Amino acid sequence: MALKPLTSLPETPLKIKRALLSVSNKEKLIELATALDSAGVEIISTGGTAKAIADAGIPVKDASEVTGFPECLDGRVKTLHPNIHGGILARTSYVPDNDELKELGIDPIELVVVNLYPFKEKVSEPDTSPATATEFIDIGGPTMIRAAAKNFAHVCILSSPDQYDSFIKEISSGDGISFFTRKNLAKDAFMHTADYDSAISNYFDSITNQEPSTQFNISLPLSQELRYGENPHQKAAVYGTQKEIIDCFHGKQLSYNNYLDVDAALNIIYDFKNDLPGCAIIKHTIPCGVGIGDTLNQAYEKAFSTDTVSPFGGIVIVNQELDLETAQSIDKIFTEIIIAPSFSKEAEELLIQKKNRRLIRIKETLNSDSKTTFRSIFGGLLKQDSDTEPFVESEFKVVTSRKPTKAEMQDLLFSWKVVRHVKSNAIVYAKDGRTLGIGSGQTSRVDSSEIAVAKAKKEGLSLEGSAIASDAFFPFSDGVEAAAEAGVTAVIQPGGSIRDEEVIAKANEFNMTMIFTGKRHFKH
Repeated sequence: MALKPLTSLPETPLKIKRALLSVSNKEKLIELATALDSAGVEIISTGGTAKAIADAGIPVKDASEVTGFPECLDGRVKTLHPNIHGGILARTSYVPDNDELKELGIDPIELVVVNLYPFKEKVSEPDTSPATATEFIDIGGPTMIRAAAKNFAHVCILSSPDQYDSFIKEISSGDGISFFTRKNLAKDAFMHTADYDSAISNYFDSITNQEPSTQFNISLPLSQELRYGENPHQKAAVYGTQKEIIDCFHGKQLSYNNYLDVDAALNIIYDFKNDLPGCAIIKHTIPCGVGIGDTLNQAYEKAFSTDTVSPFGGIVIVNQELDLETAQSIDKIFTEIIIAPSFSKEAEELLIQKKNRRLIRIKETLNSDSKTTFRSIFGGLLKQDSDTEPFVESEFKVVTSRKPTKAEMQDLLFSWKVVRHVKSNAIVYAKDGRTLGIGSGQTSRVDSSEIAVAKAKKEGLSLEGSAIASDAFFPFSDGVEAAAEAGVTAVIQPGGSIRDEEVIAKANEFNMTMIFTGKRHFKH
């Protein structure tokens, strides 16, 4: 029989007489059950939820009494029954539905309280097998949530303990649950089940190794509404789990552009997490200076000396606890954001004196093994693995007659870490654990190199004996010749040009050492 739609939805407050509670997360459960009991609501429940309510001395009816059928298959089947779903899906403002309920002996259920098995949490645990993971795929829960949300005009759905406090206030008023509340709770419920199904779908992608997936699903919670986007006329918000990764404990709310810069900063410092004390200074998502040293302050001074103009209003990130000496050095100019795994008490007391400065603790190190990047484009998005996998030095190949000295090798490795975080065409000059010149975002690699040389000259930094890193191959030998004339003695690049032999010959001509990594690092 075809569904007879209602011509309009009843927007009157909903009086709740019967409620079905079946939750995995039992946070605030007793507070909610107590409020329902005080409001004269009959409570129906299942399994562990029913036991918790009964143990608290609150009257509760087991769902099996409603269905006339016991739980079976080790609890897999509890609520999948017409006596439950008929009560949830009935349009009680529609006379034929009420007549049919009476004929079938089914009573309406006006409130459904359900949250789901913790599937995401379980599959995030190491060594979780598919057999274990599938046991955490909830069936009855999403069915009840969707049924109640679909029928929001006649039923209220609570799908998270975060919703209980405001609901308790509303039901305790005695005026019923408003149409506005029910509608918003239904929206949250559908978002919840969509997120759940996305997690399951993506998990099955991972265990079937289907690449690329024929359908990609992404569902992220709202992390924060932002004042605006890149510019004041653009609306914006940030979604995801940023608050689990960073803690902005001082200063104003992070902006859209701040989040982009912080992302760039976290990615570059990840490459230096196991090194000597290290520091990177970021401006508009691009490193304008990177340094490592015996002390954190030395690392900062090295990074700052690369470009003493751009750091104004930029971001400083370090790879260990920020001490007072380094904080004092950073404090000499206006720095918008300072990021560290932790701050010494003295450093924090100094830095919080400026209200406009944002201070961020790194709570969780980025995991390069599982990170994926997305870019929105016309009609959809681009998806790729992130370019953050640690490089393997043993895969590098010395292609010139002269092998690098130990010092040159250290400079080459340092510059190679930095160059992949610089916009293409990327060029990085480095020596002794510091960047000397960075060229980025140009339409020509020669232009990038010229900019890097000009920056070094402007800061009075000598390129004699330095190393140069290029994110992609040198297409012509003139790039290597120009580097040699600037004072470079060591080159690291992916290789792969049809003119590689010419480039190698030119390096040999100048007695330079050159390494091919075999891996390109374009960053558009």
